[in-house]
Amino acid sequence: MTDTSHISDHLSPLTKEEQDLLDLYAKVKQFEREAAVAKAEAAKAKLDAANEEFQREQEGSTSPTEVVTNSEIKKKKKTKKRKRTDDTGGDDDYLRSDDEDNAELTDTDDEEKQTFRRNEAKIEKLRQERDIVAKQMEKEQASVKKEEQFRKELLESNQGAVDLSGPSLKKKRTNYDLERKSTSLITNMNPNTTPPHDFSKSLGMKSTNGIQLFPDKSKSSESPSDMIWSPPKDASYPEDRCLELDLQEFDSEKVANGEGNNTVAIKFSCPSDSKRFSINIAEPSHENYHSVLFHFNPRQFERGGQVVINDKQVGVWGQGINIPLSTLPLMFGEVSCTLIIQINGDGFDIYMNGQHCARLEHRTPLPQKAKKLILQCPSTDDYNNREDWSIYKIWWGHKPSMASTDLINIPGVNSHISVHSKKLFVSGLPKIHSQPEIDLRRAELERAFRKYGGLQGVTVICPPNSTFAFVEVETERAADNALREMIDKYPRINRARRSRHEALLEQRAAKEAENNGIVKETSEWD
Repeated sequence: MTDTSHISDHLSPLTKEEQDLLDLYAKVKQFEREAAVAKAEAAKAKLDAANEEFQREQEGSTSPTEVVTNSEIKKKKKTKKRKRTDDTGGDDDYLRSDDEDNAELTDTDDEEKQTFRRNEAKIEKLRQERDIVAKQMEKEQASVKKEEQFRKELLESNQGAVDLSGPSLKKKRTNYDLERKSTSLITNMNPNTTPPHDFSKSLGMKSTNGIQLFPDKSKSSESPSDMIWSPPKDASYPEDRCLELDLQEFDSEKVANGEGNNTVAIKFSCPSDSKRFSINIAEPSHENYHSVLFHFNPRQFERGGQVVINDKQVGVWGQGINIPLSTLPLMFGEVSCTLIIQINGDGFDIYMNGQHCARLEHRTPLPQKAKKLILQCPSTDDYNNREDWSIYKIWWGHKPSMASTDLINIPGVNSHISVHSKKLFVSGLPKIHSQPEIDLRRAELERAFRKYGGLQGVTVICPPNSTFAFVEVETERAADNALREMIDKYPRINRARRSRHEALLEQRAAKEAENNGIVKETSEWD
């Protein structure tokens, strides 16, 4: 196998994909040499077998008597030739005596001569095949040596041209590389192809309109392990050694006008067996991420695979936007992916590998005047399960809006955002699993909020495998009293958000009541 250690020394650090490619190249070359040797050995074995077969036929078909007879016939033939030379009979006598000789040899030597000639033809053909194979082997070995020498010289000459700030392999194109046509995997790589862990030039992620936040180029002493971030394997909570970066010089007024820093680009990869990963964008006063402006969370094995996009206000998650993974570009098991988040006056636009996936419209006002936002990549989920993915590069700066004019089919565009007047959202509860636990929690909440439910009592919904519940009271005033009086017992209590479907049902019910002349208590929900 070809030794690739000197290549790794010159180009360190190499990514796993580049090292695998070099190892594959070495294996291919080894297989080519082994195949050529095996082909030559097969030809030689075939030639030896033919020789042995010919010798066995000679030994089996020729007897001592026949050998003597044949020698005597040959002597007689020579004697007759000498007589023809001295004879004055001319050409006719010569032709006649030659025909006689052929007649004498036909009966005794015809079968032996045919077998001999057939064997001679076989041996000659095998010798020609052997010579052809030997020449091909010599030619291939010379080509391999020439290619190895050229690759070594090329890598040594480019040693000073390698950019150690990122795990990329750069090569110079030469006239020799353009003229030659080789089956080598390394030399056939397109030098203009973007490395898998770098941004494509077509995206316009330049230093003139932004900065590279990760890895930090200003830190020249960074070790190769600092060039890639992954959640620590022993992380015990979301903020435990998470990746936090400042999105500096963010101005909401400029963003609304299409100016200023508005784009975050993340180059990452996620193993095929990873369950999930997440990204948060928050204000500096997030209080340990108790409030989050933007939350992006792909979940591979939940409900057939989905991406959850949401926000959090004072510890309460909003109405999430759930998008099936089957409708989006592949994220899990790919060599690398590019996630782009653009902030505009309407909301957060999400692009995965160039496809506009969704929009989370602003649910809380963006921070005013020039300040910064915080980008967080948590180490675990809310239940302290480690998130598995790797980040290679993060860019922050200005980029023109990538959204098209037609946003009808984009999830989250023009979504309905409102709150219930009588339904409360209670979170931060212990997680429940079995049906007896669900019944026990429902009974506990019904007893705790009983005085706010009137004669009919309260309605409690406890989803399985959850840490929250919904409590619907009698009136809006009762909901206000419950929020004020139950805050000590349930610190994470707030009004529940209405979905678009619930809003449509309530509008329909109000319209029917109006047509029937029924006056209902109204409030400013919309």
